[in-house]
Amino acid sequence: MKAQSSILPVIVGILVAIIAVGVSVYAYYEYQILSAPTTTSTSTSTSTSSQIPLKYDSTNKTVFLTIAVLTTGPSFNFNGTSNGQLVIYIPAGWSIYVTYINEQSLPHNLILLENDTATPNNADVGQFGKILYIVGATTSNYQTTGISSGQSVSGLWGPINAGTYMLVCGILGHAESGMWAVVVASPNVTTPYATTAG
Repeated sequence: MKAQSSILPVIVGILVAIIAVGVSVYAYYEYQILSAPTTTSTSTSTSTSSQIPLKYDSTNKTVFLTIAVLTTGPSFNFNGTSNGQLVIYIPAGWSIYVTYINEQSLPHNLILLENDTATPNNADVGQFGKILYIVGATTSNYQTTGISSGQSVSGLWGPINAGTYMLVCGILGHAESGMWAVVVASPNVTTPYATTAG
């Protein structure tokens, strides 16, 4: 009996390590999808733009979005970008199924914000916009609570009305430090995509 009880923690440790590696590989794969732009041109524009196609299901009007907080790049980042460099375009009236992955040692959460300002201008994101949806926290603890390193969380947001929104980390000071992106919901968008600048 004593030999079995000493083996159990080893087995649990191995399983936890396997799961952590699996989450990291998945996050890296999803990051690669969002960071490998293709050049396309549209019929309404003479210039080319780097558009990163996003997974979607047109039958239920859902965009599948993976946002990872990476250990590389800026300290406060979404998929390696910061300060609004990541812009996500979706058709108005569609929903977003978001998967949020934290690879950093700091806790982080993800909020869709109906913002009143062009950039975060307060440590508390609730002071410069209306919180619409959250994963990794609640409306009562978003300033201090998030998912830990190696964790992921998912949620369905929407439908999203036409407009421009911010994706932010709600933990105090994180958005002001660069942890924000832009979401544009437009009737002119027919196929969801993202762009990155910088």
